[in-house]
Amino acid sequence: METVMKDKIKLERSMKDDYGYNEAIKTLRTNIQFCGSNIKTIMITSSMPDEGKSDISMALAQSLTQIGKKVLLIDADIRKSILVARYQLSHEVYGLSQYLSGQKDLKEVLYNTTAENLDIIFAGPYSPNPAELLEEGLFEKMLEAVKEYYDYIILDTPPMANLIDGAIVARHCDGAVIVIESGAISYRLEQKVKAQIEKSGCRILGVVLNKVDLSEDKYYGKYAKYGKYGKYGKYKKYERYEHKH
Repeated sequence: METVMKDKIKLERSMKDDYGYNEAIKTLRTNIQFCGSNIKTIMITSSMPDEGKSDISMALAQSLTQIGKKVLLIDADIRKSILVARYQLSHEVYGLSQYLSGQKDLKEVLYNTTAENLDIIFAGPYSPNPAELLEEGLFEKMLEAVKEYYDYIILDTPPMANLIDGAIVARHCDGAVIVIESGAISYRLEQKVKAQIEKSGCRILGVVLNKVDLSEDKYYGKYAKYGKYGKYGKYKKYERYEHKH
C-alpha cells in the first residue's frame, strides 16, 4: 500500500502504563482472534458519545501490532472526530471525508505512525453529509483495497443511537464490538443499537463494558491501585449482556 512521502505521525498518547487496562485490552484482542481468521474489518461503536470507543479503538489497534499484526485504524466519525486533537497533531492532515468526496487519493490520506505496524486514516474536515459520503462506492472500494495489505482494519465509528453512519459502515465490516459505559446506558437503547447492527448483516463479536468501578469488582479490584485508567474494563460476550436488565 503506497503512501505519499511525509513525516510519520507521532502518537503522543501511547498504550497506558496500567496493568489492569492493558490486560483487559489483551483479553479483547485474544477474543477477537478466536472469532476466526475471516474477521479482518472490525468496527468499534457505542450508542452515545463519550463512552470511550475511540480510546478502545486505538488501544486495540496498538495491541494487535504488538503481536506482529499490520493494522490500519480508520476514523470514520466524520461528524465529530477527536483523534487529531487528542494526539496533538501540529500540522494539517488529510482524511476520509476528503477521499470520499474525491478531493484526495487514498495514498494521500493514509499516514504511517511512529507505532510500528500501525497506520491511520483520519476523519478529515467536518462534512455536512457524512452518511451520503459513506454510502458512496469509494468507501467500499477503499476497504477492499486495504484488506489486501493489512491483517486488521479497525474502524472507529460514530455513536449509533441517533445516527445512521455506523449502520452504513457496518454493512462493510466483518464484525462489530460495542463499547458500553458501565451504569450509564439503558438496556433498551443498547437493544436498539444491537438491532441496527444485526440488520446490516454485520456479526456482533462482543461488548466492552467500559469505565467500570474496579473498587467494587472483586475479581479486578486488585488492579485498581494501578491508576484511574484501570476502570476501563472488561470484555464480555454480547450474549451475556443481552440478558441483563
